[in-house]
Amino acid sequence: MSIRKIVTVVEEIRAEGGRRVDRPARVAVVAAVIENPWAGQGFVEDLGPGIDAHASDLGALLAPAVLDALEAPAEAYGKAAVVGLDGEIEHGSALIHTLKFGDHFRKAAGATTLLPAVEKRGPAGVVFDIPLKHITDATIRSHHQSIEVRITDAPHPGEIVIALAAAAQGRPQQRLAPLSTEQ
Repeated sequence: MSIRKIVTVVEEIRAEGGRRVDRPARVAVVAAVIENPWAGQGFVEDLGPGIDAHASDLGALLAPAVLDALEAPAEAYGKAAVVGLDGEIEHGSALIHTLKFGDHFRKAAGATTLLPAVEKRGPAGVVFDIPLKHITDATIRSHHQSIEVRITDAPHPGEIVIALAAAAQGRPQQRLAPLSTEQ
């Protein structure tokens, strides 16, 4: 796996809706900018060998890094794959939609839910939103949130950005009633 760079972003919200947040709300993102393992090969029928060669290593690298950046236990999480213009969205999906990748984050966070995801193709500097949901109960509305990410020089046409995001809490100042109140 060829990694060009790793980008870490930590957001700390201290006020929302004109009010101070009792406990600053932290969200962290760690992204690896990698060479697309299928770049220049044309249509690749079997993505399995590339998945086997890279997905687990990416998960093992990013999962502890995003939790370290968060500096708190994760309550919500998500993932992203942004493919450069010479690749296919399927290339990014292949790397993040496998247990070989996601189980590293689930185990590190003590999570049981599916990791919400975004996949897209775009030029360097493309903006993407990583959706987050609660790590053990996807119906907890307070933890449905997203974080916007932009890496100014990535992905290059033959690269993929693979990212994990974690939040230490739900949305700041959330006031929605639990889903169970509507059933």
